[in-house]
Amino acid sequence: MNNSSLLKIIISLAVLTLCNYAYAAGDAPVPPKKEWSFNGMFGTFERDKLQRGFKVYQEVCASCHSLKYINFRNLTEIGFTPEEAKFIASQAIVPGGIDDDGEPFERPGRLSDPLPRPFPNDNAARAANGGALPPDLSLITKNRNYGPNYLFALLTGYVDPPSGFELSPGMSYNKWFAGHQIAMSAPLSEDIVEYPDGTKASIDQMAEDITHFLHWAANPELEERHSLGFQVLIFLVLLTILFWFVKRAVWRKIDH
Repeated sequence: MNNSSLLKIIISLAVLTLCNYAYAAGDAPVPPKKEWSFNGMFGTFERDKLQRGFKVYQEVCASCHSLKYINFRNLTEIGFTPEEAKFIASQAIVPGGIDDDGEPFERPGRLSDPLPRPFPNDNAARAANGGALPPDLSLITKNRNYGPNYLFALLTGYVDPPSGFELSPGMSYNKWFAGHQIAMSAPLSEDIVEYPDGTKASIDQMAEDITHFLHWAANPELEERHSLGFQVLIFLVLLTILFWFVKRAVWRKIDH
């Protein structure tokens, strides 16, 4: 293969890559950037939003979507007391194993149990959702481009399709979803949940709260990382100052 042929292949691959990128960018709109308390070096989660987001998950999302990496004991990390987390766990019914007669039985949940899955397997999930498989939400803000911004935009992006847009049967129009057709109907509506703290359950508020909660579920160690990073930064600053004084002390004794 001569240099000319190799150059043509490289150019063709580059053009193909750029075309694919342009298509993907045009097909999936970039969601608006939103300010989140957990962004930045000193970002933290807001406990009230985490608890409200968990309530939205419980009452709206949990009927279709799982959170397989979260156990009931993890709820103490978002502001619930151990007693509150234990009570929440006890309201769930989970598989308890096999009894003395060889029959499976169920029992109330414990702190050590994971949050229950809505379906026993993927086939059951697809059968209940018209063939679509609802994704597990444990890492949803990590697995989607634009993370929390995308999730918030998606949840608030259900609108009537524009004139002339052909919507397939069983699909909903969402202005932030790639292709604008999504199998999931709008999950949020005004006051679909009642917040114990009296916060108005608007669509935007619920979307913000559930996004906050799901980003914590994907990054439960975020605050610890931020704290550790700040401590390391302080250590490096102090170490730099110490080295500067050592350098001055050493070179002061040397004639120039």
